[in-house]
Amino acid sequence: MNKSIRSSTLTRTRLIEAASQVFASLGVQGATTREIARVAGVNEVTLFRHFASKEQLLGAVIENAFALQTEALAHPKVWTQDLKIDLRQYAYLYNSMLEAQEDLIRTFIGEAKRHPEAARQVIQEAAKPLGEKLVAYLQSSQRQGTVRVDLDPFAAVDMFTGMLLSGMLVRSAKFNQGSYSCKDYIETCVNIFVRGISTTPRSVVNVAVSYEPNYTISANSSDLE
Repeated sequence: MNKSIRSSTLTRTRLIEAASQVFASLGVQGATTREIARVAGVNEVTLFRHFASKEQLLGAVIENAFALQTEALAHPKVWTQDLKIDLRQYAYLYNSMLEAQEDLIRTFIGEAKRHPEAARQVIQEAAKPLGEKLVAYLQSSQRQGTVRVDLDPFAAVDMFTGMLLSGMLVRSAKFNQGSYSCKDYIETCVNIFVRGISTTPRSVVNVAVSYEPNYTISANSSDLE
């Protein structure tokens, strides 16, 4: 029984990985379940045993793309309640997802207006949990008095993640001509955003921290600004 479950899990993983490749190269409309099954090394019947439709598989691909970041932000102890530390952590986590899924993201953006409504809804629903983590955090910070109450947290999250997305696209296309690093850009985004939403910008912006690759944030005595 355990062997059967393990085999089924491996097949599902292969299908998601194959679908990610096919969606990235052919787009949502161009991708077919037959091609996804071929890349995964299984027949189409096997694919439909795991996923009822191409749209369901698309949702699984997006959820898988966001899984690491969503899980990392799922635990209350991750949030320090210091705006700059927390938003920096979120920014680096979000940027790591953007870089890992660049091909898929570019494809989705390129054909966004041609997405069937069903596919569009799947993409929005699958991507929602990661954004909701930050919306909930900002709403909590508003209640605590550290974030301006006149701020729309949903619009703010779209703006913040939009800055990060734009930065990844510009860097990967070499439009910035190496004039600044990825870290420089993320730090600037965080600084501007915190100044804009905080009720006490100066005290927040003066906090100095360092970012570690394993997604832990620790205080230090140097000023990154």
